[in-house]
Amino acid sequence: MKFILGRKLKMTQIFQADTGKVVPVTMIEAGPCQVVQVKTLEKDGYRAAQVGFLTKRKISRPLLGHLKGLPNFRYLKEFLFDDQQAIAKGQQITADIFQAGEKVKVTGFSKGQGFQGVVKRHGFHGSPASHGHKDQLRMPGSIGATAPQHVFKGTRMAGRMGNEKISVLNLEVVDVQGKQNLIYLKGAVPGARNSLLLIQAPGEMPAVVTSDKSAEAKEEVKEERAPAAIPPNVS
Repeated sequence: MKFILGRKLKMTQIFQADTGKVVPVTMIEAGPCQVVQVKTLEKDGYRAAQVGFLTKRKISRPLLGHLKGLPNFRYLKEFLFDDQQAIAKGQQITADIFQAGEKVKVTGFSKGQGFQGVVKRHGFHGSPASHGHKDQLRMPGSIGATAPQHVFKGTRMAGRMGNEKISVLNLEVVDVQGKQNLIYLKGAVPGARNSLLLIQAPGEMPAVVTSDKSAEAKEEVKEERAPAAIPPNVS
Protein backbone atom coordinates (compact mmCIF):
# COMPACT_ATOMS: atom_id res chain seq x y z
CA MET A 1 0.00 0.00 0.00
CA LYS A 2 1.32 3.43 -0.99
CA PHE A 3 0.18 6.47 0.98
CA ILE A 4 0.84 10.17 1.39
CA LEU A 5 -0.73 13.26 2.95
CA GLY A 6 -1.71 16.20 0.80
CA ARG A 7 -3.42 19.57 0.77
CA LYS A 8 -6.13 20.52 -1.70
CA LEU A 9 -5.14 23.64 -3.62
CA LYS A 10 -7.70 24.26 -6.36
CA MET A 11 -9.49 22.82 -9.38
CA THR A 12 -8.18 23.47 -12.87
CA GLN A 13 -8.02 21.74 -16.24
CA ILE A 14 -5.34 19.99 -18.28
CA PHE A 15 -5.26 19.59 -22.05
CA GLN A 16 -4.23 16.10 -23.13
CA ALA A 17 -2.46 16.22 -26.47
CA ASP A 18 -2.82 12.49 -27.15
CA THR A 19 -6.61 12.49 -26.83
CA GLY A 20 -7.28 16.13 -27.70
CA LYS A 21 -9.56 16.55 -24.67
CA VAL A 22 -9.61 18.95 -21.74
CA VAL A 23 -9.71 17.06 -18.42
CA PRO A 24 -10.98 18.70 -15.20
CA VAL A 25 -8.49 18.00 -12.42
CA THR A 26 -7.85 18.85 -8.79
CA MET A 27 -4.40 20.19 -7.93
CA ILE A 28 -3.06 18.69 -4.70
CA GLU A 29 0.14 19.55 -2.84
CA ALA A 30 1.29 16.07 -1.81
CA GLY A 31 4.22 15.82 0.58
CA PRO A 32 6.98 15.82 1.32
CA CYS A 33 6.00 13.74 4.34
CA GLN A 34 8.08 11.93 6.93
CA VAL A 35 7.41 8.78 8.94
CA VAL A 36 7.23 9.83 12.59
CA GLN A 37 6.44 6.49 14.25
CA VAL A 38 6.14 2.86 13.18
CA LYS A 39 3.68 0.74 15.16
CA THR A 40 4.27 -3.01 15.24
CA LEU A 41 2.04 -6.00 15.81
CA GLU A 42 4.04 -7.18 18.82
CA LYS A 43 4.02 -3.87 20.69
CA ASP A 44 0.87 -2.07 19.55
CA GLY A 45 -1.33 -4.87 18.24
CA TYR A 46 -1.41 -3.61 14.65
CA ARG A 47 0.96 -2.42 11.94
CA ALA A 48 0.76 1.25 11.04
CA ALA A 49 2.95 4.17 10.10
CA GLN A 50 2.35 7.61 11.57
CA VAL A 51 3.13 10.26 8.97
CA GLY A 52 3.77 13.98 9.51
CA PHE A 53 2.93 16.73 7.01
CA LEU A 54 3.49 20.50 7.02
CA THR A 55 5.05 22.30 9.96
CA LYS A 56 4.12 25.05 12.38
CA ARG A 57 6.04 27.16 14.85
CA LYS A 58 4.48 26.10 18.16
CA ILE A 59 3.26 22.69 19.28
CA SER A 60 2.37 21.23 22.67
CA ARG A 61 5.03 19.86 24.98
CA PRO A 62 3.85 16.24 24.67
CA LEU A 63 4.18 16.55 20.89
CA LEU A 64 7.65 18.05 21.32
CA GLY A 65 8.67 14.89 23.13
CA HIS A 66 6.95 12.67 20.58
CA LEU A 67 8.65 14.49 17.69
CA LYS A 68 12.07 14.68 19.30
CA GLY A 69 14.65 15.13 16.59
CA LEU A 70 11.95 15.75 13.95
CA PRO A 71 10.24 18.90 12.62
CA ASN A 72 7.17 20.37 14.33
CA PHE A 73 4.56 18.77 12.10
CA ARG A 74 1.11 20.30 11.83
CA TYR A 75 -0.67 17.09 10.82
CA LEU A 76 -0.09 13.54 12.05
CA LYS A 77 -2.05 10.67 10.47
CA GLU A 78 -1.75 6.87 10.55
CA PHE A 79 -1.77 4.48 7.62
CA LEU A 80 -2.05 0.71 7.93
CA PHE A 81 0.42 -1.47 6.02
CA ASP A 82 1.18 -5.18 5.70
CA ASP A 83 4.18 -7.08 7.04
CA GLN A 84 5.80 -7.26 3.60
CA GLN A 85 6.58 -3.55 3.53
CA ALA A 86 9.76 -2.15 5.06
CA ILE A 87 8.97 1.21 6.64
CA ALA A 88 11.29 2.95 9.10
CA LYS A 89 11.13 6.06 11.24
CA GLY A 90 12.46 9.10 9.42
CA GLN A 91 11.61 7.76 5.96
CA GLN A 92 10.76 10.46 3.44
CA ILE A 93 7.62 10.15 1.31
CA THR A 94 7.24 12.31 -1.81
CA ALA A 95 4.76 12.61 -4.65
CA ASP A 96 7.05 10.56 -6.92
CA ILE A 97 5.64 7.33 -5.48
CA PHE A 98 2.58 7.83 -7.73
CA GLN A 99 2.48 7.66 -11.51
CA ALA A 100 0.09 8.94 -14.15
CA GLY A 101 -2.70 6.47 -14.88
CA GLU A 102 -2.91 4.99 -11.37
CA LYS A 103 -6.16 4.75 -9.44
CA VAL A 104 -6.09 6.19 -5.92
CA LYS A 105 -8.38 6.50 -2.93
CA VAL A 106 -8.78 10.01 -1.48
CA THR A 107 -10.18 10.65 2.00
CA GLY A 108 -11.10 14.06 3.35
CA PHE A 109 -13.75 16.05 5.20
CA SER A 110 -16.56 17.60 3.17
CA LYS A 111 -17.37 21.29 3.30
CA GLY A 112 -19.29 22.30 6.40
CA GLN A 113 -22.73 23.80 5.68
CA GLY A 114 -23.62 24.73 9.25
CA PHE A 115 -27.06 24.16 10.83
CA GLN A 116 -29.60 23.53 8.06
CA GLY A 117 -33.28 22.70 7.88
CA VAL A 118 -34.90 19.58 6.49
CA VAL A 119 -35.48 21.06 3.01
CA LYS A 120 -31.79 21.58 2.31
CA ARG A 121 -30.47 18.77 4.48
CA HIS A 122 -32.85 15.95 3.47
CA GLY A 123 -34.61 17.28 0.39
CA PHE A 124 -38.09 17.72 1.91
CA HIS A 125 -40.58 19.40 -0.44
CA GLY A 126 -42.21 21.48 2.25
CA SER A 127 -45.87 22.26 2.82
CA PRO A 128 -48.31 23.83 0.34
CA ALA A 129 -48.20 27.61 0.15
CA SER A 130 -51.95 28.01 0.75
CA HIS A 131 -54.96 26.68 2.68
CA GLY A 132 -53.90 27.44 6.23
CA HIS A 133 -50.15 26.76 5.98
CA LYS A 134 -48.97 30.11 7.17
CA ASP A 135 -45.27 30.17 8.19
CA GLN A 136 -45.03 26.41 7.63
CA LEU A 137 -43.58 26.20 4.11
CA ARG A 138 -40.24 24.69 5.15
CA MET A 139 -41.24 22.97 8.39
CA PRO A 140 -40.61 19.21 8.84
CA GLY A 141 -44.14 18.34 9.93
CA SER A 142 -44.91 15.56 12.39
CA ILE A 143 -41.92 13.81 13.97
CA GLY A 144 -43.86 10.97 15.66
CA ALA A 145 -47.12 9.74 17.13
CA THR A 146 -48.37 9.92 20.74
CA ALA A 147 -48.04 6.24 21.60
CA PRO A 148 -44.24 5.80 21.63
CA GLN A 149 -43.89 9.09 23.56
CA HIS A 150 -40.43 9.66 22.13
CA VAL A 151 -38.80 10.51 18.80
CA PHE A 152 -37.35 7.47 17.05
CA LYS A 153 -33.62 7.37 16.50
CA GLY A 154 -32.67 8.30 12.94
CA THR A 155 -35.66 10.58 12.30
CA ARG A 156 -34.76 13.08 9.61
CA MET A 157 -34.69 16.47 11.27
CA ALA A 158 -32.78 19.74 11.07
CA GLY A 159 -29.18 19.69 12.23
CA ARG A 160 -25.54 20.12 11.32
CA MET A 161 -24.81 19.45 7.65
CA GLY A 162 -21.50 18.62 6.04
CA ASN A 163 -18.04 18.35 7.64
CA GLU A 164 -18.17 14.55 7.38
CA LYS A 165 -15.42 12.11 6.53
CA ILE A 166 -15.78 11.04 2.90
CA SER A 167 -13.70 8.65 0.80
CA VAL A 168 -13.72 8.71 -3.01
CA LEU A 169 -12.44 5.61 -4.82
CA ASN A 170 -10.79 5.08 -8.20
CA LEU A 171 -9.68 8.64 -8.91
CA GLU A 172 -7.24 8.67 -11.81
CA VAL A 173 -3.83 10.31 -11.49
CA VAL A 174 -3.51 12.55 -14.55
CA ASP A 175 -0.09 14.06 -13.88
CA VAL A 176 2.62 14.08 -11.20
CA GLN A 177 5.16 16.88 -10.78
CA GLY A 178 7.65 15.57 -8.26
CA LYS A 179 9.85 18.67 -8.02
CA GLN A 180 6.84 20.88 -7.20
CA ASN A 181 5.22 18.17 -4.98
CA LEU A 182 2.03 18.35 -7.04
CA ILE A 183 -0.45 15.63 -8.01
CA TYR A 184 -3.29 16.22 -10.46
CA LEU A 185 -6.34 13.97 -9.94
CA LYS A 186 -9.18 13.68 -12.43
CA GLY A 187 -12.43 15.08 -11.07
CA ALA A 188 -13.28 16.54 -7.68
CA VAL A 189 -12.16 15.52 -4.21
CA PRO A 190 -13.93 16.18 -0.88
CA GLY A 191 -13.11 19.23 1.19
CA ALA A 192 -12.52 22.94 0.83
CA ARG A 193 -9.33 24.60 -0.32
CA ASN A 194 -6.27 24.00 1.87
CA SER A 195 -8.00 21.06 3.57
CA LEU A 196 -6.10 17.89 4.46
CA LEU A 197 -6.35 14.83 2.21
CA LEU A 198 -5.24 11.22 2.68
CA ILE A 199 -4.18 9.59 -0.60
CA GLN A 200 -3.72 5.82 -0.87
CA ALA A 201 -3.11 3.39 -3.71
CA PRO A 202 -2.11 -0.26 -4.09
CA GLY A 203 1.59 -0.82 -4.60
CA GLU A 204 4.90 -0.83 -2.78
CA MET A 205 6.57 2.06 -1.02
CA PRO A 206 10.04 3.13 -2.22
CA ALA A 207 13.23 1.92 -0.58
CA VAL A 208 13.77 3.02 3.00
CA VAL A 209 15.75 6.27 3.18
CA THR A 210 16.15 7.61 6.70
CA SER A 211 17.55 10.94 7.82
CA ASP A 212 18.26 9.89 11.39
CA LYS A 213 22.03 9.62 11.82
CA SER A 214 22.08 9.96 15.58
CA ALA A 215 22.98 6.30 16.12
CA GLU A 216 25.96 6.54 13.76
CA ALA A 217 27.12 9.75 15.44
CA LYS A 218 26.94 8.14 18.88
CA GLU A 219 29.05 5.21 17.72
CA GLU A 220 31.69 7.57 16.32
CA VAL A 221 31.81 9.51 19.61
CA LYS A 222 32.25 6.29 21.58
CA GLU A 223 35.17 5.25 19.36
CA GLU A 224 36.85 8.64 19.77
CA ARG A 225 36.44 8.62 23.57
CA ALA A 226 37.61 5.04 24.03
CA PRO A 227 40.20 4.94 26.90
CA ALA A 228 43.77 4.22 25.94
CA ALA A 229 45.39 0.98 27.00
CA ILE A 230 47.16 1.25 30.41
CA PRO A 231 50.78 0.10 30.20
CA PRO A 232 51.88 -2.59 32.66
CA ASN A 233 53.55 -1.46 35.89
CA VAL A 234 57.28 -1.98 35.43
CA SER A 235 59.24 -1.81 38.67
